[in-house]
Amino acid sequence: MTGQLVSDEPTTAVLSGTALAKEIRAGVTAAAEALAGAGTPPRLAVVVATDDESTAWYVRSIANAASKTGIRCDIVDLGPAATPDQIRGRLTALSADTSVHGIMLQTPLPSGASVEDLAASIAPEKDVDGANPVSLGRLSAGMPAFVPATAAAVMELLDHYEIPLAGRRAVVVGRSNVVGKPAAQLLLQRDATVTVCHRHTRDLAAHTRPAEILVVAVGRIGLIGAEHVNPDAVVIDVGTNPTADGGLAGDVDELEVAGSVAGLTPVPGGVGPVTTALLLRHVVESASRSSA
Repeated sequence: MTGQLVSDEPTTAVLSGTALAKEIRAGVTAAAEALAGAGTPPRLAVVVATDDESTAWYVRSIANAASKTGIRCDIVDLGPAATPDQIRGRLTALSADTSVHGIMLQTPLPSGASVEDLAASIAPEKDVDGANPVSLGRLSAGMPAFVPATAAAVMELLDHYEIPLAGRRAVVVGRSNVVGKPAAQLLLQRDATVTVCHRHTRDLAAHTRPAEILVVAVGRIGLIGAEHVNPDAVVIDVGTNPTADGGLAGDVDELEVAGSVAGLTPVPGGVGPVTTALLLRHVVESASRSSA
């Protein structure tokens, strides 16, 4: 089922990810049931080496979502004192375990541990969040690979709302390996003309105002305001910043931008639920390949 953006309306279309995520999870549930019935119950392992409470909340939410779709999720908590060698050893062991189909390395990591270095120990065929440099390299080369789930969610939302991409001006604010860089690569593969902005970009608004597609993923509350957008823009807000009242806020100032653009994803309820659903879909895809 596909959503639709009505571009001639004077108000901003809310590009919710809730219904899309539900649709994806339904497919995951059916696939997980079939795999389990065939003797390959899908299994995800999430490696954690921090006592950060927001990370703990996120990991619990993944485990909860996984259980609802029939995917076993093991939280491998190594503790905040884990050494890089201990983390690497566990990732290597999980990669060799044929009963494990998906592996995630959760950040933040202990001091001295590099996610880029450690993620190289995740077998690419089990790298369901696209963190291994091999996965990122294959993505850049246009070869099959698991795409970082958040970047994949950006594209899934654009497709769901039938946003045309070929030939359009797309601007990505943020250059992380998790969202910014892979989102830019995916947009390029769909023939968009892509600009990537970052913290050293001068006059950010001059770059973002011409954008027809604007993806914002920097982790800074309210970075994008009305002066950064134009009325025809579709804005994908990837930010999930905790607020003092325990809520979440995006990188886009929703009060300023709503009504000034054609479409905007909400926070929460936009990219987030689609990201989790796609991560689980990657797990069943990996399990399916292993059982073939």
